[in-house]
Amino acid sequence: MANLPDVVVVGGGMITQIQLLPTLYHLQRTGVLGKLSVCALDAGPIRALQNDPVLARGFPGRSFTPYPDPAKVDAKAKFPDLYKEVIAKLPPQNIVLVALPDQLHYGTIKFALEHGQHVITVKPLVLKHAQAVELEELAAERGLMIGAEYHKRADYRALMARRDYRAGRFGEFRAGQANLVECYYYRNSNFQNWCTCENSDMFTYIGCHYVDLVHFITGLLPASVSLYGVKDKYPNGNEGYLWTDGRVTWENGAFLSVLNGLGYPDAAPGGNSQGMTMFCVGPRDGCLIRHNDQHRGVDHSYTAAGGDPGDTVYAEPNPDYFRLLDYGDGGLTPVGYGHRSVELIVQAVRRVRAAGDDVAARRRLLAEIDDAGIIATPRNSSYNELVIEAGRLSLANGGREAAIEYGDNPRVFLK
Repeated sequence: MANLPDVVVVGGGMITQIQLLPTLYHLQRTGVLGKLSVCALDAGPIRALQNDPVLARGFPGRSFTPYPDPAKVDAKAKFPDLYKEVIAKLPPQNIVLVALPDQLHYGTIKFALEHGQHVITVKPLVLKHAQAVELEELAAERGLMIGAEYHKRADYRALMARRDYRAGRFGEFRAGQANLVECYYYRNSNFQNWCTCENSDMFTYIGCHYVDLVHFITGLLPASVSLYGVKDKYPNGNEGYLWTDGRVTWENGAFLSVLNGLGYPDAAPGGNSQGMTMFCVGPRDGCLIRHNDQHRGVDHSYTAAGGDPGDTVYAEPNPDYFRLLDYGDGGLTPVGYGHRSVELIVQAVRRVRAAGDDVAARRRLLAEIDDAGIIATPRNSSYNELVIEAGRLSLANGGREAAIEYGDNPRVFLK
């Protein structure tokens, strides 16, 4: 086993370009990771990554092995199984980073585990609770790590709230509201090819952040979901649930309302609309957790808008999620919770890999990571898959409440 883990990224889209690849380049540059490879369905996303001026400026001399190689294939050719060939050739106990549409996570993660690889995946882990359990058992059997990259867990706001809530300083959660509405221009992206009614919805895709965050802070388990969706058409004519309104109740009777959509005005500042308020009750007064994730204290007005979709002359840039900053070392350094969350999982994988071929020792380390509850793993966060199942069931039934039942055979059912 090589000293440094190599990484194969499966998926070359937006999240790889703006968050994952910069973080991986930085971790490689600082001696944490070995070789990097990126697999995509076709050469287009690979070429975009290779020609990205920000990546070239931030990480001079860095590159990845492309699959497919744009210099060697027809631009329109598709390679849906190429990632399997790449993973199959990877020595055991390296890392596969899954950055694919929601419905493709399960098969890719399973294939990686079957070939002895640790896994990092963008959220949500999978779309079915039974799939999460299956992957958990497969990973445990082989002593392999699965980390779901719910990056808001690495936001200092969330970590502060978790510490203080669990110390009793906020009393008990009773009611909350959250929203995360992405920009309108997302409708023109690859979303229109995969985030369609039969595959996913806005609650599943981005509402899961705040549902996960309430558990992360409080330790409470979700008890039921009511989800109403508005269908709308993408530019290519495909239909998606582009607006959703969900209500999640919790085991103590509290509720969280979650609004999601693809329709924040491109001309508006801030990049999206997001935030969460949690009202709690203490022994003598009400208590409050409010995360203003929409405006984070920065106002800029430029000479002209930038060249990326959604760029505006007046902007409210978020310094906390992910930024590439110049520290005077000839490149750019990633900062923010989008970077920290990936680094946290990579370091956990390195810790597990250090046990070498001792599977029992790796299992003990994995149990410690599960129990700590900071990194989302199948064992400590599969309530998210139950919420997704309940949400999809409710959505298909006009918003009827779908209950979550735990125990030996967890399930969801209409109330």
